[in-house]
Amino acid sequence: MSGPDTFVKIPKDRVGTLIGPEGKVKQEIEAKLNVKVDIDKEGSVTIALPENAPDPSLLLKAKDVVTAIGRGFTPETAFRLIRNEDEIFDMIDLRLIFGRSESDIKRIKGRIIGTEGKTRKLIEELTEADVVVYGHTVGIIGSFEEADAARNAVQMIVEGCEHHTVYNYLQKKRTELKKQKLDLWEKPPVDK
Repeated sequence: MSGPDTFVKIPKDRVGTLIGPEGKVKQEIEAKLNVKVDIDKEGSVTIALPENAPDPSLLLKAKDVVTAIGRGFTPETAFRLIRNEDEIFDMIDLRLIFGRSESDIKRIKGRIIGTEGKTRKLIEELTEADVVVYGHTVGIIGSFEEADAARNAVQMIVEGCEHHTVYNYLQKKRTELKKQKLDLWEKPPVDK
């Protein structure tokens, strides 16, 4: 008998990546998050917690890792979610914005990626988040602040802002994020 479980559907072409060579990726998810992962060849994934699972939130973390791999992230990048509890997975579904218009989705994906991947790389460099454009989605992994800045940049592109406006926003955000990190390092812990 097992505890609660959750279901995720991933694209068929990502099933092999989720399983990994000799099942290593699937095994690592199961071992590090204390879950059971069942994957079928059509991309249906069931994630279950054991009956006596100490932390039910691991089910949600496992779902995010599986979804991230399914939406184009490498397992190593998706494992950021396991290594650092402050990391989050965010996903923008372009179909929710453009409906099923393939031409609009293709155009906006091109704007998000940019010439030779320049725009996507800049979003990653300036926010320190990882960004993947795959199918009809944009996936983001980073701290809450990093992911929020990356999401805002993507949203600006979707809304039609010029790239230089987005780059200026990202530069400003990078300065703010660096200042926040410095402030955290400089403040001594408060004794009570």
